[in-house]
Amino acid sequence: MDKNSIIQVGGDVEKALKGQYVINPKQVLQEAWQKTTTTRWSINIGLLFVLLIGMACSLLVGEYLGGVENIMENPEASLILNIVVTLVIWPFLAGVEMMGVLHAVGVKTQPKLVFAFLKRGSWVALCAVMTSVLISLGLQLLIIPGIFLAVALSLTIPLVLEKRLTPGKAIILSLKALRFQWFNIFAVYLFMVMALAASLLPMVIAQTEIMMFIASVIFIFSLSYLAPCYYNAKGILYREIFGMKLHAVAADAQVGDDTFVA
Repeated sequence: MDKNSIIQVGGDVEKALKGQYVINPKQVLQEAWQKTTTTRWSINIGLLFVLLIGMACSLLVGEYLGGVENIMENPEASLILNIVVTLVIWPFLAGVEMMGVLHAVGVKTQPKLVFAFLKRGSWVALCAVMTSVLISLGLQLLIIPGIFLAVALSLTIPLVLEKRLTPGKAIILSLKALRFQWFNIFAVYLFMVMALAASLLPMVIAQTEIMMFIASVIFIFSLSYLAPCYYNAKGILYREIFGMKLHAVAADAQVGDDTFVA
């Protein structure tokens, strides 16, 4: 094979803008689960690293803002904390998002991928803040617009990274493309939310310390599958809607920040 050949996998942007794609929620979830059974550890380790960064950032910024009590009582301090944490963790969390995308096209990943996209970290952080603000405004105005935006903007980060779009262009493209199959995409996310709620149920009904401990173990175990399944499902959605161009190279070649290997 020509080591410079390019393979188009899944959909493409032009077809997505015309609504020329189909999302089958059942098939997406089935494929996501199949991939999760073999790829969950790379995502889980990546998420654990992001969680630790988020906790450290929250503690440091929280102390600077006057402690937990002041943050709880002061909406402005809470807003500042949320923005700072978002700006810090998303350049790393974007790597986890891309793990799902890469799994969707058959590329194996490693936890160190959380560091692979830091060069575009400023764009990722800006995009995360912009989408968060839009969704928050939608939820404050009416719940339905917020839910619509949360679904329609769910693939903006991969667009910034894989298509190398600016945050504004990624938001516009995501809105234009995902509206055609919004209900089917929503069904995928709704199932994941329901599965998460089901895993939390034992903790809600637990009445003793032993039962709470067992319920917590069940929840953590369930989350170790649900979280990777969620990101794999997002990756499959991205593949089916926007597609991805892979550079087919020799087996011993290394993956660069802007190169995806088939």
